[in-house]
Amino acid sequence: MVTSTASSLPVFFADPVPAPGDALLDGPEGRHAARVRRLRAGEELILTDGRGRHAQATVTQALRNALVLHVGQTRTTPRPSPRLVAVQALVKGDRSELAVELLTELGVDEIVPWAAQRCIAKWGGVGGDKASKARDRWFCVAREAAKQSRRTYFPTVAPLAETADVVRRFSGSAAVMVLHESAEQRFADRSFPPQGDVVVVIGPEGGITAAELATFTATGATPVRLGDGVLRTSTAGAAALAAICALTRWRGLVD
Repeated sequence: MVTSTASSLPVFFADPVPAPGDALLDGPEGRHAARVRRLRAGEELILTDGRGRHAQATVTQALRNALVLHVGQTRTTPRPSPRLVAVQALVKGDRSELAVELLTELGVDEIVPWAAQRCIAKWGGVGGDKASKARDRWFCVAREAAKQSRRTYFPTVAPLAETADVVRRFSGSAAVMVLHESAEQRFADRSFPPQGDVVVVIGPEGGITAAELATFTATGATPVRLGDGVLRTSTAGAAALAAICALTRWRGLVD
């Protein structure tokens, strides 16, 4: 996140972040800033490379499709801990983008698209052209959501994963949880490590199969339930991440 004094400023992607001094924000980001956001001379913004480096800048001139800026000192925000990984089952239609947006707004660091057995949405085979295009779309949605929520670290989107790939992703993680409505352990009763990868598996609308659940638990994953109700796959992950952040990242935050 950016500092509290700059947290309300609009965020734009720039890789690399320009050195202090005069700079031009052009291309798609500059066009959006000048024509959609209609930023004018004297207004301020944040430039970030999406990997933690960022700088505050002041608009000195608004062009038709770009902004001339005076860029301040570049800073690097410490990466939040723990690192949050969401294994998100494929979602059909617009709810797919909603899931990515909500996960990003709640601070996810990595999204792993999962071709679960009961997924209605299909991206084709792993490594195929359709899967690559769908992954690119998730990344674009995540980047826009990261800018909207003033993040200086943008989440990564992994290639499409099958169940065996998800299991391999568990290796080295500090904690792995599978959201499941029939789990005996409640999410609220868990404690979470302050460091390392915390992985949350979110199943499809049709639910995780018994075979998938058995595969996950055999490799150390813990089934947990969020509450007595059942959330949709597009919102369950965000609810889980909010609970984790409340017990880890957000503790001790001050205005």
